[in-house]
Amino acid sequence: MKTIARQESEVAEDLDAEFKPLTADEARELRAKNPSISPWRVVAGQLVVGLVVALAIWGLTGRQNLGWSAVYGAIAVVIPSAVFARGLTGRFSSLNPGTAVFGFFLWEMVKMALSVAMLIAAPRLITALSWPAMLVGLVVTMKAAWLAVMFSPRRRQQRDE
Repeated sequence: MKTIARQESEVAEDLDAEFKPLTADEARELRAKNPSISPWRVVAGQLVVGLVVALAIWGLTGRQNLGWSAVYGAIAVVIPSAVFARGLTGRFSSLNPGTAVFGFFLWEMVKMALSVAMLIAAPRLITALSWPAMLVGLVVTMKAAWLAVMFSPRRRQQRDE
C-alpha cells in the first residue's frame, strides 16, 4: 500500500478544525476535575518516606552509621527538591510562559548540581559512611515523588465517585 503525503495546508486546516478554545466555565470545570499537585506536597512526602526508610534501616540492622547514611541519602534528595520547589513557586517563574520554561530548566540544573555536590561531600560529612545504605535512602526518597501523585486529591475524588 502506498502512503500519500498530505499537503501542509490540509494539515493546518485539520488542526484548526479540531481546536476549540475553552470557555471560562469549561476551564474552571477542567481545573476542578484535575487539581494540580503542590511541589511542597511532593517534598513533604519525600521527607517522610526518607525518614521512614532511614529508621527502618537503623532498626533492622541496629547499626547507627547505616541509619545516618540513609538519612543523608534522603537529605541529598529533599534539600535540592525544596530549592527546586522554591524556585518554581517564586514570583518570576510565573510572569509568562517563556520565563516559566527558562525557570524550570534553570532550577532543575541547580537541583542536579546541588545533589551531586551533596553526594561528593558525603564522605567528609558522615563518619563511617555506608554507600549502599545512602543509595537506598536516596533512591527510595526519589521514587517517593510518585506517592504524592498517587495520593493526590484527584485520585481521592475518583475513588469517592
